[in-house]
Amino acid sequence: MTATFTEVTRAACAPEELFTLSLSIDVHLASMARSGERAVAGVTSGTIGLGETVTWRARHFGVVWTMTSRITALEHPRRFVDEQVRGPFRSFRHEHRFERDGDVTVMTDVVTLRSPLFGPIVEPLMLRPYLQRLIRARNAVLVAALSEPRPDPTP
Repeated sequence: MTATFTEVTRAACAPEELFTLSLSIDVHLASMARSGERAVAGVTSGTIGLGETVTWRARHFGVVWTMTSRITALEHPRRFVDEQVRGPFRSFRHEHRFERDGDVTVMTDVVTLRSPLFGPIVEPLMLRPYLQRLIRARNAVLVAALSEPRPDPTP
């Protein structure tokens, strides 16, 4: 069974800022600290780019999971897609879209997944809501990071 959900986040910044921050491995790790997520292979810090992979290891549902994702599409600063190339899902695709709406950026996450481990009852009742909460928490960290003071680029 394929499950899809969409999460929309608004941030008072330019799309370029949120787009770039969303590609940061370090910010992603900070947002997933609760699950002890670590980047263990591929790009493990800094910014990930088109065609590059990262392997994540984290504890979810009391089990340690490992998943390798690749950036399969990148259109700066409008969208990028990461997809599982190895891991616990039959398929996992996460599209990140960024659009300006007046003075804010609207970031839309569209996640589509198929899991061989969870049936048609468990997936929509437990897995999809859990993943949606993870995306919401990650996006809250992104928005908070945008409001932190940044160094002045002028000498």
